[in-house]
Amino acid sequence: MRLTDLPRDVLEQIRRYRYDRIIEKHEGPERWEAFLEYGEPEFLTLAGRDVLLPVPRESHPNITLLRAIVSEDGTVLTLFLRDTSYGQEWFDSGFLAICEKLPGQEFYLSTVYHEWFVIDNP
Repeated sequence: MRLTDLPRDVLEQIRRYRYDRIIEKHEGPERWEAFLEYGEPEFLTLAGRDVLLPVPRESHPNITLLRAIVSEDGTVLTLFLRDTSYGQEWFDSGFLAICEKLPGQEFYLSTVYHEWFVIDNP
C-alpha cells in the first residue's frame, strides 16, 4: 500500500488525527497533518499489516519488528520496534507504537509512538 494511492477523503481523515510522542525526552502530542506535510511518511508492512508510523521513509530499512500484539477485535495493533537509524543498536533502545485501524480502512495509524528500552524478560 502507498500513501499516494489513498483517496483524498482518507488523507483528510488522517490529517485530523494526533499521536502522542516521547523521543529523547521530548514529548507531546503531534499532528499527523504536520507529519504528512513535512515528514514524507510511507506505509510499512509489519506483522502482515500496513502501518503508518511517524518515521521518515529513509528509516524504514533500519526498523525491525520485535513483537506485535493484535487486539481481539483486530482494531488495535501494538508494536515493539528497534530502529537503528541513529546507531541505537549499542544503546538497546527501541520504540513502542500503538496503532489503530481507521474506520472503514484496512491499514493502521500510529496514535502513540514512544521510545523505550529493550528489555528481554524470560
